[in-house]
Amino acid sequence: MKRCIAFLLILCVAHVALAQTTYASARKYLDKPPEWYKSDEAKGIADIIMSYHCPDGGWPKNTDTAGKPYAGKPEDLHSTFDNSATTDELRLIARMATNTKEQRYIDAVNQGVDLILKAQYDNGGWPQYYPPGDSYNKHITYNDGCMVRLMFFVREVAREDDHFAYVDPAKRKACMAAWDKGIDCILKTQVKVNGKLTSWCAQHDEVTFAPAPARTFEPVSLSACETIGILHALMAVEKPSPEIVKAVDACVVWLEAVKIPGIKVDDRKQEGTPRGFERFVVKDPSAPPMWARFYEVSTNKPIFSDRDSVIKYDLSEIGIERRTGYKWLGYWPKNLLEKEYPEWKARIEGKSSTAAAPKQVD
Repeated sequence: MKRCIAFLLILCVAHVALAQTTYASARKYLDKPPEWYKSDEAKGIADIIMSYHCPDGGWPKNTDTAGKPYAGKPEDLHSTFDNSATTDELRLIARMATNTKEQRYIDAVNQGVDLILKAQYDNGGWPQYYPPGDSYNKHITYNDGCMVRLMFFVREVAREDDHFAYVDPAKRKACMAAWDKGIDCILKTQVKVNGKLTSWCAQHDEVTFAPAPARTFEPVSLSACETIGILHALMAVEKPSPEIVKAVDACVVWLEAVKIPGIKVDDRKQEGTPRGFERFVVKDPSAPPMWARFYEVSTNKPIFSDRDSVIKYDLSEIGIERRTGYKWLGYWPKNLLEKEYPEWKARIEGKSSTAAAPKQVD
Protein backbone atom coordinates (compact mmCIF):
# COMPACT_ATOMS: atom_id res chain seq x y z
CA MET A 1 0.00 0.00 0.00
CA LYS A 2 2.79 2.45 0.87
CA ARG A 3 4.40 1.83 -2.52
CA CYS A 4 1.08 2.52 -4.25
CA ILE A 5 0.55 5.76 -2.32
CA ALA A 6 4.08 6.92 -3.14
CA PHE A 7 3.48 6.24 -6.83
CA LEU A 8 0.25 8.25 -6.77
CA LEU A 9 2.01 11.15 -5.07
CA ILE A 10 4.65 11.16 -7.80
CA LEU A 11 1.91 11.37 -10.43
CA CYS A 12 0.17 14.20 -8.60
CA VAL A 13 3.40 16.19 -8.19
CA ALA A 14 4.27 15.66 -11.85
CA HIS A 15 0.83 16.83 -12.86
CA VAL A 16 1.00 19.92 -10.66
CA ALA A 17 4.37 20.81 -12.19
CA LEU A 18 2.78 20.64 -15.63
CA ALA A 19 0.24 23.33 -14.74
CA GLN A 20 2.49 25.53 -12.61
CA THR A 21 2.48 29.27 -13.21
CA THR A 22 4.63 32.05 -11.85
CA TYR A 23 1.64 33.28 -9.85
CA ALA A 24 1.07 30.03 -7.89
CA SER A 25 2.58 31.59 -4.77
CA ALA A 26 0.49 29.61 -2.26
CA ARG A 27 2.06 26.38 -3.52
CA LYS A 28 5.48 27.02 -2.00
CA TYR A 29 4.00 26.87 1.51
CA LEU A 30 2.21 23.54 1.17
CA ASP A 31 5.10 21.34 2.31
CA LYS A 32 5.73 23.10 5.61
CA PRO A 33 5.66 21.00 8.81
CA PRO A 34 2.35 21.05 10.73
CA GLU A 35 3.67 23.30 13.51
CA TRP A 36 4.54 26.00 10.95
CA TYR A 37 0.85 26.61 10.20
CA LYS A 38 0.41 27.78 13.80
CA SER A 39 3.13 30.40 13.45
CA ASP A 40 2.72 34.13 13.06
CA GLU A 41 4.39 33.90 9.64
CA ALA A 42 1.79 31.40 8.46
CA LYS A 43 -1.08 33.46 9.80
CA GLY A 44 0.26 36.54 8.04
CA ILE A 45 0.47 34.72 4.72
CA ALA A 46 -2.96 33.17 5.23
CA ASP A 47 -4.41 36.64 5.93
CA ILE A 48 -3.02 37.87 2.60
CA ILE A 49 -4.44 34.86 0.76
CA MET A 50 -7.81 35.31 2.46
CA SER A 51 -7.86 38.95 1.31
CA TYR A 52 -8.16 37.62 -2.27
CA HIS A 53 -10.93 35.18 -1.35
CA CYS A 54 -13.77 35.90 -3.77
CA PRO A 55 -17.38 36.11 -2.56
CA ASP A 56 -18.21 32.85 -4.39
CA GLY A 57 -15.47 30.90 -2.61
CA GLY A 58 -12.67 30.84 -5.20
CA TRP A 59 -9.60 32.92 -6.01
CA PRO A 60 -8.52 34.99 -9.05
CA LYS A 61 -5.88 33.92 -11.56
CA ASN A 62 -2.59 35.55 -12.56
CA THR A 63 -2.34 37.09 -9.11
CA ASP A 64 0.31 36.77 -6.41
CA THR A 65 -2.25 35.83 -3.76
CA ALA A 66 0.46 35.35 -1.11
CA GLY A 67 2.30 38.59 -1.91
CA LYS A 68 0.69 41.87 -0.87
CA PRO A 69 -2.81 42.08 0.65
CA TYR A 70 -5.66 42.89 -1.71
CA ALA A 71 -6.73 46.50 -1.27
CA GLY A 72 -9.71 46.63 -3.62
CA LYS A 73 -13.39 45.84 -3.30
CA PRO A 74 -14.35 42.17 -2.80
CA GLU A 75 -16.97 42.44 -5.53
CA ASP A 76 -14.23 43.31 -8.04
CA LEU A 77 -12.55 39.93 -7.54
CA HIS A 78 -13.44 37.18 -9.98
CA SER A 79 -12.61 33.58 -9.24
CA THR A 80 -11.59 30.93 -11.74
CA PHE A 81 -10.05 27.47 -11.97
CA ASP A 82 -7.81 28.54 -14.86
CA ASN A 83 -4.04 29.06 -14.57
CA SER A 84 -3.78 27.10 -11.29
CA ALA A 85 -6.15 29.45 -9.46
CA THR A 86 -8.19 28.41 -6.39
CA THR A 87 -6.90 24.89 -5.67
CA ASP A 88 -3.55 25.76 -4.08
CA GLU A 89 -5.08 28.58 -2.07
CA LEU A 90 -7.62 26.09 -0.76
CA ARG A 91 -4.90 23.59 0.09
CA LEU A 92 -3.02 26.14 2.16
CA ILE A 93 -6.14 27.38 3.94
CA ALA A 94 -7.07 23.74 4.62
CA ARG A 95 -3.74 23.27 6.39
CA MET A 96 -4.44 26.38 8.41
CA ALA A 97 -7.89 25.04 9.31
CA THR A 98 -6.49 21.69 10.43
CA ASN A 99 -3.72 23.12 12.57
CA THR A 100 -5.42 26.19 14.06
CA LYS A 101 -9.08 25.05 14.17
CA GLU A 102 -10.08 28.64 13.31
CA GLN A 103 -13.61 28.75 11.96
CA ARG A 104 -12.87 31.32 9.27
CA TYR A 105 -10.46 28.89 7.61
CA ILE A 106 -12.89 26.00 7.94
CA ASP A 107 -15.66 28.09 6.39
CA ALA A 108 -13.42 29.20 3.52
CA VAL A 109 -12.48 25.61 2.67
CA ASN A 110 -16.08 24.44 2.77
CA GLN A 111 -17.16 27.35 0.57
CA GLY A 112 -14.42 26.58 -1.96
CA VAL A 113 -15.28 22.88 -2.06
CA ASP A 114 -18.94 23.78 -2.57
CA LEU A 115 -17.98 25.99 -5.52
CA ILE A 116 -15.95 23.24 -7.17
CA LEU A 117 -18.67 20.64 -6.70
CA LYS A 118 -21.34 23.02 -7.99
CA ALA A 119 -19.24 23.88 -11.05
CA GLN A 120 -18.93 20.29 -12.24
CA TYR A 121 -21.21 19.39 -15.13
CA ASP A 122 -23.52 16.41 -14.73
CA ASN A 123 -21.36 14.61 -17.30
CA GLY A 124 -18.27 14.95 -15.08
CA GLY A 125 -16.46 17.79 -16.83
CA TRP A 126 -15.53 21.22 -15.49
CA PRO A 127 -15.48 24.62 -17.22
CA GLN A 128 -12.87 27.29 -16.48
CA TYR A 129 -15.08 29.04 -13.94
CA TYR A 130 -18.58 29.03 -12.50
CA PRO A 131 -21.07 29.97 -13.66
CA PRO A 132 -19.64 29.19 -17.09
CA GLY A 133 -19.55 31.91 -19.71
CA ASP A 134 -21.01 31.74 -23.18
CA SER A 135 -17.69 31.46 -25.02
CA TYR A 136 -14.99 28.79 -25.02
CA ASN A 137 -14.79 29.17 -21.22
CA LYS A 138 -17.84 26.91 -20.91
CA HIS A 139 -16.12 23.97 -22.59
CA ILE A 140 -14.80 21.03 -20.62
CA THR A 141 -11.34 22.43 -19.98
CA TYR A 142 -8.25 20.25 -19.91
CA ASN A 143 -6.15 23.21 -21.01
CA ASP A 144 -3.25 23.97 -18.65
CA GLY A 145 -4.33 21.07 -16.43
CA CYS A 146 -7.50 22.86 -15.29
CA MET A 147 -9.93 19.95 -14.92
CA VAL A 148 -7.34 17.44 -13.75
CA ARG A 149 -6.19 19.77 -10.96
CA LEU A 150 -9.79 20.00 -9.75
CA MET A 151 -10.07 16.23 -9.86
CA PHE A 152 -6.98 15.67 -7.74
CA PHE A 153 -8.19 18.30 -5.30
CA VAL A 154 -11.63 16.78 -4.73
CA ARG A 155 -10.02 13.37 -4.27
CA GLU A 156 -7.77 14.87 -1.60
CA VAL A 157 -10.82 16.27 0.17
CA ALA A 158 -12.46 12.85 0.05
CA ARG A 159 -9.45 10.86 1.26
CA GLU A 160 -6.94 12.96 3.21
CA ASP A 161 -7.88 13.13 6.88
CA ASP A 162 -4.69 15.05 7.63
CA HIS A 163 -6.09 18.15 5.92
CA PHE A 164 -9.86 17.69 5.49
CA ALA A 165 -11.17 15.72 8.48
CA TYR A 166 -13.40 18.67 9.48
CA VAL A 167 -15.30 18.60 6.17
CA ASP A 168 -18.76 17.06 6.44
CA PRO A 169 -18.71 13.31 5.58
CA ALA A 170 -21.50 13.75 3.02
CA LYS A 171 -19.49 16.44 1.26
CA ARG A 172 -16.39 14.29 1.25
CA LYS A 173 -18.42 11.46 -0.26
CA ALA A 174 -19.65 13.88 -2.94
CA CYS A 175 -16.03 14.75 -3.69
CA MET A 176 -15.20 11.10 -4.30
CA ALA A 177 -18.22 10.84 -6.60
CA ALA A 178 -16.97 13.96 -8.43
CA TRP A 179 -13.60 12.28 -9.00
CA ASP A 180 -15.31 9.17 -10.39
CA LYS A 181 -17.49 11.28 -12.70
CA GLY A 182 -14.37 13.10 -13.90
CA ILE A 183 -12.71 9.80 -14.80
CA ASP A 184 -15.82 8.77 -16.72
CA CYS A 185 -15.79 12.10 -18.59
CA ILE A 186 -12.14 11.62 -19.52
CA LEU A 187 -12.90 8.23 -21.02
CA LYS A 188 -15.82 9.62 -22.99
CA THR A 189 -13.82 12.51 -24.43
CA GLN A 190 -10.84 10.51 -25.72
CA VAL A 191 -10.77 11.12 -29.46
CA LYS A 192 -11.11 8.27 -31.94
CA VAL A 193 -9.60 8.63 -35.41
CA ASN A 194 -10.44 5.97 -37.97
CA GLY A 195 -11.80 3.82 -35.18
CA LYS A 196 -8.65 4.04 -33.03
CA LEU A 197 -8.34 5.78 -29.67
CA THR A 198 -5.77 8.56 -29.70
CA SER A 199 -5.48 11.53 -27.35
CA TRP A 200 -7.53 14.47 -26.08
CA CYS A 201 -8.09 18.04 -27.17
CA ALA A 202 -7.34 20.86 -24.74
CA GLN A 203 -11.08 21.60 -24.70
CA HIS A 204 -14.14 19.49 -25.41
CA ASP A 205 -17.71 20.52 -26.04
CA GLU A 206 -19.61 20.35 -22.77
CA VAL A 207 -22.60 18.64 -24.42
CA THR A 208 -21.30 16.52 -27.31
CA PHE A 209 -17.78 15.81 -25.93
CA ALA A 210 -16.35 16.70 -29.36
CA PRO A 211 -12.96 18.49 -29.56
CA ALA A 212 -13.49 22.25 -29.38
CA PRO A 213 -11.41 25.38 -30.01
CA ALA A 214 -10.51 27.93 -27.35
CA ARG A 215 -8.61 31.16 -27.98
CA THR A 216 -8.09 32.10 -31.61
CA PHE A 217 -4.65 30.44 -31.69
CA GLU A 218 -5.84 27.27 -29.88
CA PRO A 219 -7.58 25.23 -32.59
CA VAL A 220 -9.42 21.92 -32.52
CA SER A 221 -6.55 19.47 -32.21
CA LEU A 222 -4.99 16.58 -30.34
CA SER A 223 -2.80 17.86 -27.53
CA ALA A 224 0.47 16.25 -26.45
CA CYS A 225 0.69 18.67 -23.54
CA GLU A 226 -2.68 18.51 -21.79
CA THR A 227 -2.82 14.77 -22.42
CA ILE A 228 -0.12 14.13 -19.81
CA GLY A 229 -2.19 15.45 -16.92
CA ILE A 230 -5.15 13.43 -18.16
CA LEU A 231 -3.04 10.27 -18.20
CA HIS A 232 -1.86 11.03 -14.68
CA ALA A 233 -5.48 11.03 -13.53
CA LEU A 234 -6.27 7.73 -15.24
CA MET A 235 -3.09 6.15 -13.90
CA ALA A 236 -3.95 7.30 -10.38
CA VAL A 237 -6.97 4.98 -10.24
CA GLU A 238 -5.78 2.19 -7.92
CA LYS A 239 -7.73 -0.60 -9.60
CA PRO A 240 -8.07 0.54 -13.20
CA SER A 241 -10.83 -0.99 -15.29
CA PRO A 242 -10.02 -2.60 -18.65
CA GLU A 243 -11.44 0.56 -20.23
CA ILE A 244 -8.94 2.75 -18.36
CA VAL A 245 -6.02 0.50 -19.25
CA LYS A 246 -7.10 0.52 -22.89
CA ALA A 247 -7.35 4.32 -22.90
CA VAL A 248 -3.87 4.78 -21.39
CA ASP A 249 -2.22 2.19 -23.64
CA ALA A 250 -3.79 3.71 -26.75
CA CYS A 251 -2.68 7.21 -25.86
CA VAL A 252 0.88 6.05 -25.19
CA VAL A 253 0.91 4.45 -28.65
CA TRP A 254 -0.25 7.77 -30.08
CA LEU A 255 2.40 9.74 -28.20
CA GLU A 256 5.10 7.44 -29.51
CA ALA A 257 3.75 7.80 -33.04
CA VAL A 258 3.73 11.61 -33.09
CA LYS A 259 7.09 12.37 -31.46
CA ILE A 260 9.38 14.53 -33.58
CA PRO A 261 13.03 13.42 -33.68
CA GLY A 262 16.06 15.43 -34.70
CA ILE A 263 14.94 18.96 -33.84
CA LYS A 264 15.32 21.49 -31.05
CA VAL A 265 14.01 24.98 -30.30
CA ASP A 266 16.60 27.73 -30.38
CA ASP A 267 15.68 31.10 -28.85
CA ARG A 268 18.12 33.81 -29.96
CA LYS A 269 18.33 37.25 -28.45
CA GLN A 270 17.11 39.88 -30.91
CA GLU A 271 16.41 43.52 -30.14
CA GLY A 272 13.25 45.10 -31.44
CA THR A 273 11.16 41.94 -31.11
CA PRO A 274 8.09 41.67 -28.84
CA ARG A 275 9.94 39.64 -26.18
CA GLY A 276 13.55 40.45 -26.98
CA PHE A 277 14.27 37.21 -28.80
CA GLU A 278 13.47 35.28 -31.94
CA ARG A 279 12.56 31.59 -31.97
CA PHE A 280 13.84 29.03 -34.45
CA VAL A 281 13.32 25.31 -34.88
CA VAL A 282 16.63 23.83 -35.98
CA LYS A 283 17.72 20.35 -37.01
CA ASP A 284 19.86 18.42 -34.55
CA PRO A 285 20.25 14.65 -35.10
CA SER A 286 21.45 14.21 -31.51
CA ALA A 287 18.50 16.02 -29.91
CA PRO A 288 15.93 14.04 -27.92
CA PRO A 289 12.47 13.85 -29.50
CA MET A 290 10.07 16.73 -29.05
CA TRP A 291 6.31 16.92 -29.31
CA ALA A 292 4.05 19.61 -30.73
CA ARG A 293 1.45 20.99 -28.38
CA PHE A 294 -1.23 20.60 -31.05
CA TYR A 295 -1.70 18.00 -33.79
CA GLU A 296 -4.24 18.02 -36.58
CA VAL A 297 -6.90 15.46 -35.71
CA SER A 298 -7.17 13.84 -39.13
CA THR A 299 -3.46 13.72 -40.04
CA ASN A 300 -1.39 13.91 -36.81
CA LYS A 301 0.56 16.79 -38.38
CA PRO A 302 1.86 19.42 -35.92
CA ILE A 303 -0.16 22.61 -36.31
CA PHE A 304 0.42 26.23 -35.35
CA SER A 305 -1.77 29.29 -35.53
CA ASP A 306 -1.70 33.05 -35.22
CA ARG A 307 -4.52 35.06 -33.70
CA ASP A 308 -6.26 34.89 -37.08
CA SER A 309 -6.95 31.16 -36.47
CA VAL A 310 -5.38 30.15 -39.79
CA ILE A 311 -3.70 26.76 -39.44
CA LYS A 312 -0.03 26.55 -40.41
CA TYR A 313 2.22 23.50 -40.50
CA ASP A 314 5.51 25.21 -39.70
CA LEU A 315 6.24 27.38 -36.67
CA SER A 316 8.11 29.89 -38.83
CA GLU A 317 4.92 30.61 -40.77
CA ILE A 318 3.16 32.36 -37.89
CA GLY A 319 3.95 35.86 -36.67
CA ILE A 320 6.66 36.52 -34.12
CA GLU A 321 4.19 37.65 -31.44
CA ARG A 322 2.58 34.19 -31.22
CA ARG A 323 5.70 32.32 -32.28
CA THR A 324 7.56 33.53 -29.19
CA GLY A 325 4.54 34.03 -26.94
CA TYR A 326 3.35 30.42 -26.63
CA LYS A 327 4.98 27.05 -25.96
CA TRP A 328 4.32 25.24 -29.23
CA LEU A 329 6.91 22.48 -28.85
CA GLY A 330 8.11 20.69 -25.74
CA TYR A 331 9.07 17.52 -23.93
CA TRP A 332 5.84 17.01 -21.96
CA PRO A 333 5.52 13.22 -22.51
CA LYS A 334 9.19 12.36 -21.87
CA ASN A 335 9.01 11.41 -18.20
CA LEU A 336 5.71 9.62 -18.62
CA LEU A 337 6.94 7.47 -21.48
CA GLU A 338 10.34 6.70 -19.99
CA LYS A 339 9.40 6.21 -16.33
CA GLU A 340 5.81 6.67 -15.20
CA TYR A 341 4.05 4.52 -17.78
CA PRO A 342 6.39 1.49 -17.46
CA GLU A 343 6.13 1.71 -13.66
CA TRP A 344 2.35 1.92 -13.87
CA LYS A 345 2.18 -1.08 -16.19
CA ALA A 346 4.42 -3.04 -13.85
CA ARG A 347 2.23 -2.14 -10.87
CA ILE A 348 -1.08 -3.11 -12.43
CA GLU A 349 0.35 -6.28 -13.95
CA GLY A 350 2.43 -7.25 -10.91
CA LYS A 351 5.62 -7.36 -12.96
CA SER A 352 9.01 -5.69 -12.93
CA SER A 353 9.22 -2.14 -14.27
CA THR A 354 10.71 -3.22 -17.62
CA ALA A 355 7.32 -3.36 -19.28
CA ALA A 356 7.18 -3.88 -23.03
CA ALA A 357 5.98 -1.11 -25.31
CA PRO A 358 2.20 -1.18 -25.80
CA LYS A 359 0.55 -2.54 -28.92
CA GLN A 360 -1.93 -0.53 -30.94
CA VAL A 361 -5.34 -0.51 -29.29
CA ASP A 362 -8.42 -0.30 -31.49
